[in-house]
Amino acid sequence: MDIKNLLTREEHAILRKLASPAKIQDYLNTLSINTKAHGNTARSPRVVMQKRHAHCLEGALVAALALWYHGEKPLLLDLVSAVPDVDHVVALFRKHGHWGAISKTNHAVLRYREPVYESIHELVISYFHEYFLDNGKKTLRNYAGPLNLATLSDTSWITSEKNLWHVVDWINDKPHYDIMDRTMIRGLRRADLIERKAGKITEY
Repeated sequence: MDIKNLLTREEHAILRKLASPAKIQDYLNTLSINTKAHGNTARSPRVVMQKRHAHCLEGALVAALALWYHGEKPLLLDLVSAVPDVDHVVALFRKHGHWGAISKTNHAVLRYREPVYESIHELVISYFHEYFLDNGKKTLRNYAGPLNLATLSDTSWITSEKNLWHVVDWINDKPHYDIMDRTMIRGLRRADLIERKAGKITEY
């Protein structure tokens, strides 16, 4: 499928420049954070590029589209946390046989991952220690991925003006893999006070 036929001249101009994971990450960093102040959203890359702000899923979709535009697979990774913490979605890429991730986040730590991880599970664990609530409770529990957006028969996720709740459902319905069992969860130590302070650093 030639997804380039779906795009406007302005979208081509943006995506053409995003020829590497590092450049894609740099572009996401120029977007302000979508705080969902006006309600939950699941915006397409088209809307994100127009409005120039995004939350993690929206940023991951832009990153996946940019990777696809340049001949790579549009892959996502879903990181699922315990309530009341929130989930995180990143775009995956592979280089020299190792996995990396592109991430849109308001926090200082759940960000870009260099392609140094030999497996998806190893990459997921790189997010574990810093994934905690204000009280220091570590919350990352399971994950799904890689999820290939190219397998969707409907390409409306690229250009739709409507919220992409069907993509959210598609992600949620995929098999998820537990990181720990209950015994391991009960034995978790809370993050130190200094770690909690550092974890509160936000960009916006």
